[in-house]
Amino acid sequence: IFYMDGLGIRQTLKNMAQRIADEGFLVLLPDLYYRMGAYAPFNPTEIFASGAFREKLGPYFASTNPQKAGVEDTRAFIAHLDTRGDVKGKKIGVTGYCMGGAIALTAAGTHPDRIAAAASFHAGNLASDAETSPHLLASKIKAEVYVAAAVEDHSYPPEMEARLKQAFDAAHVNYRHETYEGAKHGWTKADFPIYNRDAAERAHRELIALFRRQLS
Repeated sequence: IFYMDGLGIRQTLKNMAQRIADEGFLVLLPDLYYRMGAYAPFNPTEIFASGAFREKLGPYFASTNPQKAGVEDTRAFIAHLDTRGDVKGKKIGVTGYCMGGAIALTAAGTHPDRIAAAASFHAGNLASDAETSPHLLASKIKAEVYVAAAVEDHSYPPEMEARLKQAFDAAHVNYRHETYEGAKHGWTKADFPIYNRDAAERAHRELIALFRRQLS
């Protein structure tokens, strides 16, 4: 299951999902903004240039959260995957980007009997004071977890990283945490101005290796 970033479903995400599928995995790329109804794809270049990122996307952000997407929606996603004849076995891998990273970890903590691998890339709010913070579910996670952090990320400061690691260590989560030097928040997205090709390729390799270890 591929949890989108805050710019929503667009061709860049479809391309990323297809690359994973090309490795032999069935990929579900759900629109987590479905509660907002139909909407045209956002153009990241225009959104960032406008200087009105929060103004334009705020209502969409507010329509979902780790609880809604990682728990409720994911329950439906898993039920759908179980109806497909082209899915082998019961183990599921999840990956999330930006806001999707917190959702991926939440899904791993609330559906531990199904999710065997979880990855989070340049995500924020992984260990916040919110009641829905993913780090609070550490003791329930059974998946192997990979967390790739961005540099200079105000949504994931050093103290939050320390809190996440402390929670994972205390719960004996099988995880690896890395900070990608030179890669800023959103580095995996080819349609973002801060796209970092080398770091994005590294992220893809790590994800596929994780899925092969736990899902093959």
